[in-house]
Amino acid sequence: MREEATAFVPGHITGFFSAHPDDDPTKAGSRGAGLALTDGVSVTVEPAEESVVVLDGEPIEIEPVSTVLSTLNATARVEADSDLPLGAGFGVSGAIALGTALATNRVFGRALSENELVTIAHGAEVQAGTGLGDVVAQAQGGIPIRLEPGGPYENRMDAIPARARIEYVSFGELSTEAVLSGETDRLTVAGKRALSQVVGQPTLRSFMHASRRFAREAELLTEQVGTAIDDVAAEDGEASMAMLGETVFALGTGLSDAGYEPAVCTTHPAGAVLE
Repeated sequence: MREEATAFVPGHITGFFSAHPDDDPTKAGSRGAGLALTDGVSVTVEPAEESVVVLDGEPIEIEPVSTVLSTLNATARVEADSDLPLGAGFGVSGAIALGTALATNRVFGRALSENELVTIAHGAEVQAGTGLGDVVAQAQGGIPIRLEPGGPYENRMDAIPARARIEYVSFGELSTEAVLSGETDRLTVAGKRALSQVVGQPTLRSFMHASRRFAREAELLTEQVGTAIDDVAAEDGEASMAMLGETVFALGTGLSDAGYEPAVCTTHPAGAVLE
């Protein structure tokens, strides 16, 4: 047993998605596309007498993390340092769950493969209702396209072969669990249409266009987010809404050009990794 281990997991912005439920949480998930970010979460795991999760210095309950520890039969202190806010569309809970799986596997010598660990973290997210596709996207990195729902044994992945500067501004939280537990038919129809567009033309411009259209057709666009997207468009920029959060993301200098003071990062070419 090691004293501790640390994993870095990129943040993930989903541009659009369709929901695909299943009785088996490792087979349930989403199809869609998004951006892995160099802004992410570092997760350190060390053995402890009682399991506890600490995010940016504050104790917190994150159900998927508890499920991961239980599945791996581990009692540990999980300390996460995040560049990104929780609940704002950056896949933070999925990042902490995946980082916990990777680091726990090393600390406790569980000798599981990467796909097995991603499956555990993905299933934990689905069970908690906190995400459907972030974990598999964060495991891959880049600009991933999720062609099929589910964990890595079910999910076919592709990607847009590009890298970009990303700006983002978050105005607050949206409840992923509330959206996913409600009526998702309209959302899923819009998501399938968006995926078809991006698969046919796998470019960043196509992705941004499909994401904006999805946000409107799925009726997820909030007034403040819609205003920011329009402000960026007025400066000939490309912006859309992060799913699911009251967050706007833009390519290049789109938000800066529109007069906002955004956080800045780039797309992360690699997936989650042990440090």
